[in-house]
Amino acid sequence: MRQSTFPLELELGMQYYASETDGIGGRLRATPDDFIVDEIPKKDWSTTAGPYLICRLTKNNWELQHAIKEIARRLAISHRRIGWAGTKDKNAITTQLISLYDVTPAAVADIRLKDIRLDVVGQANEQLSLGDLAGNRFDLVIRNVDRDQLRSRVDETAAIAKTALPNYFGLQRFGVIRPLTHRIGECILHGDYECAVVMYIGEAFPHEREDIQKIRTAYKDSRDANEALRQLPQSFAFERSMLHHLYNHQGDHAGALQQLPPKLLSMFVSAFQSYLFNRALSHRIEDGNTLTEPVPGDRLLFTNGRTDVVTSQNIPAVALHIARNRCSIALFMPGKDPADRTTGNDAMTEILEEVQVTHEDFRRAATFVHTKFDGAWRPIALSTAIETDVQDDTVRLRFSLPPGHYATTVCREFMKADPLQMV
Repeated sequence: MRQSTFPLELELGMQYYASETDGIGGRLRATPDDFIVDEIPKKDWSTTAGPYLICRLTKNNWELQHAIKEIARRLAISHRRIGWAGTKDKNAITTQLISLYDVTPAAVADIRLKDIRLDVVGQANEQLSLGDLAGNRFDLVIRNVDRDQLRSRVDETAAIAKTALPNYFGLQRFGVIRPLTHRIGECILHGDYECAVVMYIGEAFPHEREDIQKIRTAYKDSRDANEALRQLPQSFAFERSMLHHLYNHQGDHAGALQQLPPKLLSMFVSAFQSYLFNRALSHRIEDGNTLTEPVPGDRLLFTNGRTDVVTSQNIPAVALHIARNRCSIALFMPGKDPADRTTGNDAMTEILEEVQVTHEDFRRAATFVHTKFDGAWRPIALSTAIETDVQDDTVRLRFSLPPGHYATTVCREFMKADPLQMV
């Protein structure tokens, strides 16, 4: 395993690469059509019925939450009546399904939004929820790569990807321009809602426009909601909704947070769970363990959702199951209920003690955010067959991933570049 040298990756717990191969460098997403994502539906919605209209949403360079809010505005409905199965990238061309409660096909046909297309595909009895998809297909282009021994480096990395890569949560999980969603989640878990609000509105990052950085910093220093409202552009709808609440209800930071869409609010805490997973996975690698070789105490996650524990007696059988893709070694992302202690969870317990977060904190956050935060087992390894095309200083990658797995986790293995070259 090779260690990352990039501070942002280290900060987010993504400390290792599976391959020792030198990276090809380059730039991912030079344009949105260099990153094409096509959601794989879980079922054929054209054969079902119900009050939820299922639509295929195709968007070009739109952040999902803002796209949903704009669609809701055009339909004159609450954004809470819109559901989706997966969160897709902004700087990309993405296709996915969304559900619209009590909306007619004619109303959808009347929507006119630049770089957004909605096509009705069916109906359903229930709203789409996160995870209601079979996976995603990716067609990605990395440009301006290092040409030296390019073909051999691409082939070597693709071979390793077919076996196992660290299944890290990618940079998008934490915010692309402002990678702080997990830090806001940590504030919420600590019950420090003022910290969460000030961080969301007032934390400036160098890749934002200079004028926006100044407005954020001024608010962080002054906590003047009225002045921030006067300065912040209308396009910053989420920040402005929080500021409006603070202007009318001074000091009510909990209420300000709850002006955000529930799914966005819940993403802060789940991002912190993702951060904990990344750190625990890196800790396992640092201890000299591999992604596919079980050790006693490891937890196994089978394809049907069943879990089991590795013992010294069952290691030969377990190794065979892993080789045949029947199960994967998994780590637990903590939530409001404690998990059984395993080898990986010993590291997780240490990390939780370090950040001073308990299961009771997740319980309180679950009540505040109205999301369960039960915790979940997640495979430590990602594997996929990759179709590669090398042309001069350009590499094209085509592959599919299950829900919740990140294409940038695959790309970082090829590029081994500053993560900002992938956003």
